[in-house]
Amino acid sequence: MNDEVEISPILNPSPEGKDLNTDAKNSSAKKSSSEKTSDKKDETVTVKIDAAGIQDRLIALPGDAGNYWNIEMLNNKVYYQKNSAGKDAQLYVYDLKKKKETAIGDYNTYRITANGEKMVVTKGSNYYVIDVPSGKADVDDKVDISGLKVYVNHTEEWTQIFNESWRQMKYFFYAPNMHGVDWDAIKTKYAVLVPYVKHRADLTYIIGEMIGELTTGHSYVGGGDMPKPERIKMGLLGAGYVRDASGYFKITNILQGANWSDALRSPLTEVGVNIKAGEFIIAINGQPTNKVTDINQLLVGTADKQTELTINSTASTTGSRKVLVVPIADEKQLRYYNWVEHNIHYVDSVSNGKIGYLHIPNMGVDGLNEFIKHYYPQITRKALIVDDRGNGGGFVSPLIADRLSEQLVYFSMVRNVTVGTTNPEVFYGPKVCLVNEYSASDGDIFPYRFRALHLGKIIGKRTWGGIVGIRGSLPFVDGGFMDRPEFTSYTADGFAIEGHGVDPDVVVDNDPAKEYAGIDEQLDAAIKELLDQLKTQEKNIPPVPPFPDKSK
Repeated sequence: MNDEVEISPILNPSPEGKDLNTDAKNSSAKKSSSEKTSDKKDETVTVKIDAAGIQDRLIALPGDAGNYWNIEMLNNKVYYQKNSAGKDAQLYVYDLKKKKETAIGDYNTYRITANGEKMVVTKGSNYYVIDVPSGKADVDDKVDISGLKVYVNHTEEWTQIFNESWRQMKYFFYAPNMHGVDWDAIKTKYAVLVPYVKHRADLTYIIGEMIGELTTGHSYVGGGDMPKPERIKMGLLGAGYVRDASGYFKITNILQGANWSDALRSPLTEVGVNIKAGEFIIAINGQPTNKVTDINQLLVGTADKQTELTINSTASTTGSRKVLVVPIADEKQLRYYNWVEHNIHYVDSVSNGKIGYLHIPNMGVDGLNEFIKHYYPQITRKALIVDDRGNGGGFVSPLIADRLSEQLVYFSMVRNVTVGTTNPEVFYGPKVCLVNEYSASDGDIFPYRFRALHLGKIIGKRTWGGIVGIRGSLPFVDGGFMDRPEFTSYTADGFAIEGHGVDPDVVVDNDPAKEYAGIDEQLDAAIKELLDQLKTQEKNIPPVPPFPDKSK
């Protein structure tokens, strides 16, 4: 199967209109010059690195704390990309002579040509060729790649990708015994299907089935050379609505937002909107809602755009008002925010203020932020529910487990404050951990740590059971990927968690019908467990002792 496809340049694209014959002539001239000097004796330069005490010869370059990557050295200048706190990622250059850092621009990435004279930068999906800059660089003449094409034999390419997938697993899979699977036989089993592949999705499926024979979590394959149709964003209002007998749509509920954050913006709760649950959406951008089958038909393409809603307290155009809102493209984060807030208030209400609640969505940046955001404001609660359900994994479980396992060593007080506070700020009371079958990866490891550190009971369902880790793959020729499970954890007793998960101390499964109705049986079980423990294990901060009298 031969197809003509477009490709993108990586280095040294020829600017539009450049005479390629000139390059050939220059190349020939250089070759002739080099031949004249070929008789000269080669001069060998030997570079020796004195490793002893090398750490004492380090020199720190000034700069903000942040994430630095794509670092290149050229003559007396260092080029790098940086993303520091409160600032967007940009390309920078640091001049070692002038000891000065300068922002070149907000480019996606860059490459310096082999001769050190030109730089290729990308902005969006466009490529630009510029002289290697010493300071800020503006670009306006993008490289025209519309005529840059290559013929691809998909049959040969897909065969190579299949073989490369098999090879990467053979030499990088964490267990050299391939879990007892005859890996050569597995290749033979699936290779016979490759000639029948007619679409990249078919190849992805075959590779997925092949690596699935190893029965290991984190074995993912995807991407590649597939059509990328333009998507039309769906506008969402962050609200629920039902069709009224009149044909208009009545707002049943409005999701509360943290409107200072773009990720948690709720369109109908923003300042000046003043729309309430129970009101009717009469029209959207002038189109009556009682004339469409689904109100969402009128919200197609409205995401992040000013949209006019006609609102009324009754199902009528008479007395209606027009309101401008900006719909969002995704309600996932907004719904998650409302779910967590509901759980916090529910636990607080049912326990009469005694029990705190926090949820950890993953073991990455978001998970750590959520933990810190909700842990310290509830530090004075008598007990704590740590909800690990649906945790997508990551790498910060040791940090959270360490914080939860800190021991209280003494109390502190401040003048004019009647109650002593803990020092350091640690949770002074019983805890439980909620888990389910979607507690995965480092979300598996966290409850394992929770139990090993004797932090409290684990409640819910057995966790996902996949802790063999990944760190990417060598890219396939068509840009696809396959994650290779390369490393894992084990205990003195052997490998743990992988393929089984962590069993809870108290097994509770949420009934889907009840959960849909808003009843969280696992959360209720956690509340009951802690209230029972508080009957005998409630800890109170002792009062401030009498102050010393040093007059005697």
